[in-house]
Amino acid sequence: MTPDTTKWLPTSVKEMKALGWDYVDVVLFSGDAYVDHPSFAAAVLGRVLQSHGYRVAIVPQPNWQDDLRDFRKFGKPRLFFGVSAGAMDSMVNHYTANRRRRSDDAYTPDGRHGARPDYPTIVYSEILRKLYPDTPIITGGIEASMRRVSHYDYWQDRLRPSILIDAPVDLLIYGMGEIPIVEIARRLQSGESISEIIDVPQTAMLRPAAELPQASDTDIILNSWDLCRTDKRSQAQNFKHLEQQSNRRQGGATLWQQYNDKVVRINPMLPPMTTEQIDRSFDLPYTRLPHPRYRGKRIPAYEMIRHSVNMHRGCFGGCAFCTISAHQGKFIASRSKESILREVDQVTQMPDFKGYISDLGGPSANMYKMHGKDLSICDKCLRPSCLHPQVCPNLNTDHSELLDIYHAVDANPKVKKSFIGSGVRYDLSMHPTGDKRIDNVNRRYNEELIAHHVSGRLKVAPEHTEEDVLKVMRKPTFDLYYRFERIFDQVNQRHKLNQQLIPYFISSHPGCHEIDMAQLAVKTKALNLRLEQVQDFTPTPLTLATEIYYSGIHPYTGEKIFTATTPAEKLAQRRYFFWYDRTYRQDIVNSLRRLHRPDLIAQLFGR
Repeated sequence: MTPDTTKWLPTSVKEMKALGWDYVDVVLFSGDAYVDHPSFAAAVLGRVLQSHGYRVAIVPQPNWQDDLRDFRKFGKPRLFFGVSAGAMDSMVNHYTANRRRRSDDAYTPDGRHGARPDYPTIVYSEILRKLYPDTPIITGGIEASMRRVSHYDYWQDRLRPSILIDAPVDLLIYGMGEIPIVEIARRLQSGESISEIIDVPQTAMLRPAAELPQASDTDIILNSWDLCRTDKRSQAQNFKHLEQQSNRRQGGATLWQQYNDKVVRINPMLPPMTTEQIDRSFDLPYTRLPHPRYRGKRIPAYEMIRHSVNMHRGCFGGCAFCTISAHQGKFIASRSKESILREVDQVTQMPDFKGYISDLGGPSANMYKMHGKDLSICDKCLRPSCLHPQVCPNLNTDHSELLDIYHAVDANPKVKKSFIGSGVRYDLSMHPTGDKRIDNVNRRYNEELIAHHVSGRLKVAPEHTEEDVLKVMRKPTFDLYYRFERIFDQVNQRHKLNQQLIPYFISSHPGCHEIDMAQLAVKTKALNLRLEQVQDFTPTPLTLATEIYYSGIHPYTGEKIFTATTPAEKLAQRRYFFWYDRTYRQDIVNSLRRLHRPDLIAQLFGR
């Protein structure tokens, strides 16, 4: 039986004609397979544009190595081409922390690798510019967003310029793109040329250097490309400005970075989406399924989220190694309870649904509906984290609305159980506020989370055990993990459950020395942990940790920070995760002797 493709956005001319169209307004090129689901950006932007009356086609994972028929098939769109590398930076997608090529790709049918090039943003836009020199090209997605200014590229081990220098695009949308892309389409439709559209929030573009203004409260002049590539401290200084402006609630400054006779202009971020705005995006008529062209094939990234529901965007944790705040911002945009329950109901109607919601979450699972008590204070705030070095006294940490969602979802007769698969910030749910009602609610949250929403294993992310490393990471003291583990064990005992607490840890993070990893091994051994969820730090564009890795300097303090950068230094740290493996035992013993720490040898291996 031939599947009905008219429920999806067209991916071929045949599908376009089946809709009765003889042209399209916008063609979106994506490095990912097309899954019509609110977790996949091409589907979201396509559906948003469709809801405003535009005809949108999607070209997923175009072949860039043949006669380029994928780039030609829809011809010239009436308004613009959209280009995205996909849901991940292509280099993170393609390579491990050891710079080894990965053998799979979760966003490709059957997980096969090789369906996209390195740096698809550049490759796709270069092809389109040659084929259609006069058609506007707009780029977005995580790769473009995180490379909007000069940035360190770990896989090439060099500083790269803004992606706007390498990719021949007209506009770059950074962050979440629903509002900017509709505004750009509207203005192009009204007859404006793409070169006139320079003031849309959350966009960046290349302009003549003559437009570079004087520095002011509303215009921040970053260190130029020439200065950054010869002086690492200048690059580090730029990061501080960019992070602060990315985390503004409203009223941010325009950033400028000069490249010889051109200048990159980065307009301020939009305020966080209102509940009504984010609901409109999630309530669009998604099929929630991969396009029928993939019939009989499995898309691993979709399998992970098919029975999950994303409740909010943004994260105020500000972890040094994380890209979320630079992309989504630190202020939380939360969906309404009604919108969330509508999506849950959609999930329960899927033919393969067995009664289990795999995740009610977000970037951090328990930040739903959280914000400052006095938003006028938030409007002036430049702190990159609301949780570090301590929880902001202006932050409302009340988990009651989140519990209300859990209860309402579990009341659905088709739902046997809902799980929380996203990471939980236990420093948030355990924070003593001094308000008896909130503290009781938050204690109840921890109890209900552990008793009713864990699918056997609860994953948390202390990331390290040592205070100096945690300070650079912007993570809380490891003492909180001990306290949370006690709560976890008590709840399991009360409810006669046999569940595991699975902590994540990172080695070779900036600020981490070999002796810190030895201390981590001793402390996790004392907890009877044989670590599974571990990784070497991987520098990704536009994070605090990456800027420290590249420059050796903390952008906020100017102090020098040690980072393990050579393969030998990284291996020396990583092997402490596996102190129990006899393969590593002698090397660890030799290293601890060299470090004059026989006490740690005794604690790990006995005398």
